[in-house]
Order: sequence, then structure tokens, then C-alpha cells
Amino acid sequence: MRLIRLLAATAAGAVAFAAGAARAEMRNEWGVSSHGNTKLKAYMAYDDKMTGRRPAVFVVHAREGMTPKTLALTETGAKLGYVAFAADIFGYGQGVLPKDVPEMQAQTAIYTKDRALMRARTQAGFDTLIKNPMVDPSRIALVGYCFGGGVGIEFASTGAPLVANVAIHGSFRDRAPGWAANAKGMFLILHGAEDVGFPLTTVNRLIEELRSAKLPFQYEVYSGTGHGFSTPKNKAEERANEQSIGTTARTLKELFGI
Repeated sequence: MRLIRLLAATAAGAVAFAAGAARAEMRNEWGVSSHGNTKLKAYMAYDDKMTGRRPAVFVVHAREGMTPKTLALTETGAKLGYVAFAADIFGYGQGVLPKDVPEMQAQTAIYTKDRALMRARTQAGFDTLIKNPMVDPSRIALVGYCFGGGVGIEFASTGAPLVANVAIHGSFRDRAPGWAANAKGMFLILHGAEDVGFPLTTVNRLIEELRSAKLPFQYEVYSGTGHGFSTPKNKAEERANEQSIGTTARTLKELFGI
């Protein structure tokens, strides 16, 4: 319930997080790096009262990019005791932040059409995260929202050493045959039953691939719920949002031990 209350406060807290404000026990930092000629600007949050290496949550943003909502969701992971790191896929470091749906679609299309670039851009963020001295590189979970959920599945095909791969209303595309052969960790798929753009028939193909590869997974479907329920539009999506938060927190605690 504590986590649910935290996310319920997202709307109010997001602006403060974006401005760099932090609570007494929380620290948030922007880090600038590059991938090829693209400047990247990642966001990290952590509890400075904790010492030593700890598990990390590797957040991959939705099609909106590095918005205040992305920052607030990252802070949620930090409040659970993990280092939380939001990777910059689009190039926020050089000002790429879609302002409307057409721009969002244009950005995601770049990576959907160039899966090698998608994997490489995600790897760049992951490499930055695991170099941080606070992070235990053997205990990292990827949490992807919307576009980020699809990115997480694509990144899994590289054999990235993930303990968990969480897709929250993931935008799942077709994958290369045999992609799951190198995948590691367990998969948590949290999806809306009424997602028109990415219906259950599409998700079921992913589930069958996980089953065939004998990868551990958990799959939750929320009735009355469409795409993007982490920004709820009705009571059913509010319920789905709360349940997805609780399931994610519980799963990470089981896997990480904290």
C-alpha cells in the first residue's frame, strides 16, 4: 500500500523531481554521456542513507521520452531501496523530447525500424548504470513502460544479465526468430485486456515464445483496461495501475531480497 500511495502522488511530485528537488533521504542526478554523435542525458535516483552496492532498476521510458512522469516513476524505484536509473533512448541530452503524438510516433519509428540501434542505445545506458559504484551489477531489473516495454524485450535478446524484465503496458512488436535463446532472468508482463494497439493476441505470441524457451515468467491481464494505464483514464485503469505497482514491487523484493 505504501508504494501505491507514493505513485498516487506522482502528479504533484513530478514537477519537483524535474526541477531537481529532493527529499532529505533522496538524491537525484542527471548524467550526460554519448552514443555515437548523440548526446544522452540519463536520470538517476537513490537513497543516500544506504551504503554499499545495492540492486538497481533500469527504467526505459515510454514514447513520451524523459518527461516528469518518467522521472517520478524512477523515483518510485529509489524509494524501494534500489538505485533507479532512467536511460535516455531518444537523445534528451540534445533536446529530443516529443511534444505531441506525431512526434512520439516519429521517434519510436526510428528504433522500431532499426532494432540494432534500439539495442545499442539501450546498451549505452545499461553500461553507464553498471559502472556506478553503488550498483550491484548482478542484481538489475529492467522496467519498461509502453515503448520501453518493447525495448526491454529487444534488449533481452542480447543476453543482458538481467534478473528481471518488467513490461508495463508494453508496445510489443514482432521479434527475430529465436530471440529468447540468449535471454536471462524472469519476465513480468503486465497488460491491459482492452489494449487496442497491442491486443492480447499479440502479447500471447510473446508468452508462447517465453514458454518455448522455458524462461520463467508471470503474466497479468487487467480487465477494462487499455494501453497506457500508468496514466489512468478511468476506475478500471486506476485499479490496474495499483495492481501493476504492487506486483512489480513484490516481485523485485522476492528477487532482490530487499
